[in-house]
Amino acid sequence: MRNQKLYKVTFLHLGKCYELYARHVASSNLWGFTEVGDLVFEPIGEGLVVDPTEERLREEFKDTRVLHLPMQSVVRIEEVDRKGALAIRDAADGQKVTPFPMPPRNR
Repeated sequence: MRNQKLYKVTFLHLGKCYELYARHVASSNLWGFTEVGDLVFEPIGEGLVVDPTEERLREEFKDTRVLHLPMQSVVRIEEVDRKGALAIRDAADGQKVTPFPMPPRNR
């Protein structure tokens, strides 16, 4: 399994900064989107320690085959050697995460 690439994808969604791991990242056929697929979660075991963030993300994306993220919501994509902890952070709580500048909305 070492030859499979692993990506850490950080993106913004509804005021939160999500960090997920995936095996597939590419330009989407949908113009302006990034395709993220084959999400990686820890196997569900019978251990006593449960990561509530990972369980929440597993539940949120349980039926998801491929995410099509708008390019301006993607903060960073890193190719990594091993999976770390998943995260959901408040993008406004002091984290230095800034969305890509967008033109002002028409009123």
